Amino acid sequence: MSRNIQKHLASLLLAPALIAASFGAGAYEAGDAIVRLGAAAVDPHEDSGNVDIGGVDSGLTVGVDSNVQMGLTGTYMLTDHIGVGLLAATPFQHSINLNGVGKLADIKHLPPTVTLQYFPLDSQAGVQPYVGAGINYTAFFDEEFTGANKQAGFSDLELDDSWGLALEAGLDYQLTEHMLLNASVWYADIDTEANFKVGGVKSSVDVDIDPWVYMVALGYKF
Repeated sequence: MSRNIQKHLASLLLAPALIAASFGAGAYEAGDAIVRLGAAAVDPHEDSGNVDIGGVDSGLTVGVDSNVQMGLTGTYMLTDHIGVGLLAATPFQHSINLNGVGKLADIKHLPPTVTLQYFPLDSQAGVQPYVGAGINYTAFFDEEFTGANKQAGFSDLELDDSWGLALEAGLDYQLTEHMLLNASVWYADIDTEANFKVGGVKSSVDVDIDPWVYMVALGYKF
């Protein structure tokens, strides 16, 4: 066997070991911190009650559109397999639509979410799937009716903040010892009541927003 062939065979045999070693160098261990930054999309799957105007059922419901913002997630590894996760983002902006009528208002919200995460694979693996469960807190602000609706008598819009269950699943793929690609998804139980006035009459509507949140990101492990 020629020396060139021997060299090629040796390279082929060593490649898996080198790859494994490179992944091992980036293993997830207790005390590690992983930060991920990317695009996060909120896709509401809302279920609205009927709009109540001064105690009268209007028969109208509301809808919430989707939005994409910059998302930031972090994980702190408590053990080689258990971590604490945090989801944050720049404020999401949504249009509230009065179904059958048209756009009603614009709102913003922040959805900080804390989860306990489980990484089932060996800590040396270069691909790290994980699942998590925890609590979501959603804070609504900058609630404003559109100009036309203000002129029609809509005013004083406020949405109640929400606490609810959050579930997540994700996957980290190591590119180098410290860099990684991430894809993740959350489900959040977000329920709110919108209070407002129509011609000075107190009105309200209950909305279960219950969004799916999708994120693709680059990450760094410290």
